[in-house]
Amino acid sequence: MKTIIEPFRIKSVEPIRMTTPGEREQILREAHFNLFLVKAEDVVIDLLTDSGTGAMSSEQWAGVMRGDESYAGARSFYRFEETLKRITGFEHILPTHQGRASERILFSLLGGEGRVVPNNAHFDTTRANIEHSGARAVNLPIPEASEPANRHPFKGNMDVGALKVLIDEVGRERIPCVMLTITNNSGGGQPVSLGNIRAVSEVCRANGLPFFLDACRFAENAWFIKQREDGQKDRPVAEIVREMFDLADGATISAKKDGIVNMGGVLLVRDPDLLRRAGELLILTEGYTTYGGLSGRDLEAMARGFEEVLREDYLRYRIRSTAYLGDRLLEAGIQIIEPPGGHAVYVDARAFCPHIPPEQFPGQSVVCGLYREGGIRSCEIGSVMFGGGSEAPPMELVRLAIPRRVYTQSHIDYVAEVFIALKEKAGALRGMRIVEQPPALRHFTAKFEEI
Repeated sequence: MKTIIEPFRIKSVEPIRMTTPGEREQILREAHFNLFLVKAEDVVIDLLTDSGTGAMSSEQWAGVMRGDESYAGARSFYRFEETLKRITGFEHILPTHQGRASERILFSLLGGEGRVVPNNAHFDTTRANIEHSGARAVNLPIPEASEPANRHPFKGNMDVGALKVLIDEVGRERIPCVMLTITNNSGGGQPVSLGNIRAVSEVCRANGLPFFLDACRFAENAWFIKQREDGQKDRPVAEIVREMFDLADGATISAKKDGIVNMGGVLLVRDPDLLRRAGELLILTEGYTTYGGLSGRDLEAMARGFEEVLREDYLRYRIRSTAYLGDRLLEAGIQIIEPPGGHAVYVDARAFCPHIPPEQFPGQSVVCGLYREGGIRSCEIGSVMFGGGSEAPPMELVRLAIPRRVYTQSHIDYVAEVFIALKEKAGALRGMRIVEQPPALRHFTAKFEEI
């Protein structure tokens, strides 16, 4: 059928407060033009992030009621562990309260002064945790990744040649691990091919380097592999997922994405010594190794969510619903990162308002414009999030991250209509300047004013 319907029914609803333009103007100014500082109740459609914002299923809520809250050895942990072992093939599985906790533990152990961690593209918390340890985070995307209109099917791929050059330049002894983000969040939600995962894994094996996946959206990446990569269309998604993990020595996962839960994370490792040290740090900072800072009900919901995300009718709907928004914006002449990504649509803010230079944060201007126009909350991914360092980000983007199983087609039509209306006023958007910011991850709490 032409129409791909939601493979679920809605049995609980939450009201949305419809704000007026005057209210939104006051709210925006009181939040110092930073949408992270706006109360959720003042947002009409919330596309700030897809992390922890999804709707849980009836089976997940049933799991919440079954949660075993024993401090150690709870049956909820063993159900969670068995599920992750079956899906990923990893024997050593540590729960954490979210993905950045997994990253902090990993790079507290592997990072340090003088070390270098390559990735196709580090996202914000990954980079921050690496740099907090004293190490340097290096992005090695393929050239096509920075070309918004290029419809390369796997723009999330790592430049394998550049990885080999980096290893030769800095020396393998300075590289504690190589990471690959699937899908590539800061690069437009673009997928990584199975061939590229295999090629990166082979380079790591040849150089004796541990290979880790940032696998927050592993199921969505596997669906793209099934749809776009030669020889993969007849394979079950679960089989592709298993091969992806089989190629890696470890992984960090925010279960708030493809786990379809509101809180939770995972650290996967193969090395028993790294497991021991990570477990000690987990106990010190998160909780005992069988709960990792989570309740038993969280572990139950995670176990069920990781199973549900592999359903191919769900993935077909998920990816198509994101592409639907991207296609509508393209038809209206709004340049996005093409083709549309898995969890979000990324608008090229530089093309949307070419009169605003990067140092005046065009993405932040568009984010504020969307909120003014229709109460939509989105996220800047450009010179605010990744600027302030020695390297300027390659693109100025606005991410429209779509929560899982939350919004209907009419909500998405509204988003498109608001963006199209804003396009008619794009020339009136004003640049921004930062008036207050923290030393790291400034996009969360920075305060702005219009120029």
